[in-house]
Amino acid sequence: MHTLERPATNGRVSTVILNAPRRRPRWWFVTAALIVVVAIVASIVVVRSRASAVTYTTVPVQTGSLAQTVTASGTLNPQNTISVGTQESGTIAEIDADFNSHVKKGQVLAKLDPTTLQAALDQARASLAQSEAQAQASGATASGGPSAVAAAQAQAQAAAASARVAQATANASTAAIATAQTNVAKAQSALALAQQTVARDNQLLSQGYIAQAQADADKSNEVAAQSALDAARTAVTQAQAQAQASQAQIAQANAQEQAQSAQAGVSNATAQSQAAQHDAGVAAIGIQQAQVKTAEANLAHTIITSPVDGTVISRAVSVGQTVAASFNTPTLFTIAQDLGKMELDLSVGEPDIGHVAPGDAVSFGVLAYPNRTFNATVAQVRQNPTTVSNVVTYTVVVYVDNKDGALRPGMTANATIKVAHVDNATLVPLAAFTYSPPAGSFTRGNRRNRGAGSQNGGSQNGGSQSGGSQRGAAQNGAAQGGARNGASSASPWGSTSASSGGAVTAGAFGRIFVLRGNKLQPVPVRVGLVGDTQASVTPLRGTLSENDQVVTGDNTSRSSASSNGSTRNLFGGGGGGPRGGGRGPGG
Repeated sequence: MHTLERPATNGRVSTVILNAPRRRPRWWFVTAALIVVVAIVASIVVVRSRASAVTYTTVPVQTGSLAQTVTASGTLNPQNTISVGTQESGTIAEIDADFNSHVKKGQVLAKLDPTTLQAALDQARASLAQSEAQAQASGATASGGPSAVAAAQAQAQAAAASARVAQATANASTAAIATAQTNVAKAQSALALAQQTVARDNQLLSQGYIAQAQADADKSNEVAAQSALDAARTAVTQAQAQAQASQAQIAQANAQEQAQSAQAGVSNATAQSQAAQHDAGVAAIGIQQAQVKTAEANLAHTIITSPVDGTVISRAVSVGQTVAASFNTPTLFTIAQDLGKMELDLSVGEPDIGHVAPGDAVSFGVLAYPNRTFNATVAQVRQNPTTVSNVVTYTVVVYVDNKDGALRPGMTANATIKVAHVDNATLVPLAAFTYSPPAGSFTRGNRRNRGAGSQNGGSQNGGSQSGGSQRGAAQNGAAQGGARNGASSASPWGSTSASSGGAVTAGAFGRIFVLRGNKLQPVPVRVGLVGDTQASVTPLRGTLSENDQVVTGDNTSRSSASSNGSTRNLFGGGGGGPRGGGRGPGG
């Protein structure tokens, strides 16, 4: 016990009694440490005991050839099939070819009843003869038209000449009127002078300045001037009358000219009408001739012949059956031009069509020959898709040699298309990529190897260095190693039929385990070509030799789950990494 004195507020000294602290016994720490050591030892013993009881399933590494294939089914057909129909409707009167008949080009296959078409041909020929007769009559009538037109035109020209003569006469009469009127003016002047002279003479005669004879002479000149005036006036009247007569002749000549011109126009129109009638008759002859040719062609179509050399594989009609070709051409026969060359039309799904190309080798079988395999090559990959129930397929055309005639039209074939091939490749089973060893199966040396594998892919991305089981660390290291080296996840549309696991894809990165000296060694690899049960690989570190034992499973529950497909995919592809190994790509 200890005491502590300290001054108080009232000036006194207060005493505080301090008790000594209790000490815990050290045996508690020792006990906890022993428990931890025992637990660690026990776990190590249990793990090693389990590891010693693991039995591995191995498959030797092989060196050989590997092919990637696409499977599809389709139907065999002749390469060139011709459907023979009829352009005319009628009743089948005769059948000259049957199933499997070998026919030549132009050979008669069947005949239709020609009665109706023969009557149509006879009617067309009669109409042609009638049109020819009418054309001859109209030609004879039209031949006289030009003569009538020429005569009318001549008469019109004569009338025009008469009109010109009358016009000239009228012009002369007009000139004569002008001359006569001038003469009248002169006569009037002369008469006036004579009258003045007579009046002056009478005055001078009474005064005795002139003789009586002079006065009589002047009187006689007055009378003569009066007569000349009258004559001039008469000439004016005659000229005016002549002018009027000329005008009447002009009018008559013009009327006659117009009448003759009209007659010429009528004659010309008549001639043109007759020529048009003749041309119409000639055109009618052409129409009737075309109708005759059509009727002859229709009659010829009653005889149905083969367009090519070949074999009849289908006959759809019989004698007495009526066929109608009003809306579409009915098919009477189907002829295969050459059964020695067949065509296999395969339906390849959308996920696989990208691997198929012309020239790929094809092997197929048919139900008729279960023990025989036929070989061919892809000739064409058609672009046109076919969609049935939201499933898209494309037609792949394969040309098949059928010289022995074993293959027949309509047979169903199951084909395998070799889309890729590799020789002298290192081959491992696909199950090796999904195997993960159980916990504790590594020795100390194996842990170092595993750590190297993790460094290749897992440690740099937060892999197995912290708090995970050995199995989770190995898985995560391999998965992230593939992601770091560009591994691709499986196609969202599924893999080709060559991939049995559906996750191992060409170009991906992964790891497999090899059993060497009863020790597991992880080998990182890059996947090459993927086949049905195997894949070609290239080691990224270390080596793979032929007959190396690749582990595909073991006798633990983990391996059983792995063999059933429950092991997590080791090729990456998004989502969190395996449990116990940190986050995977995209985690």
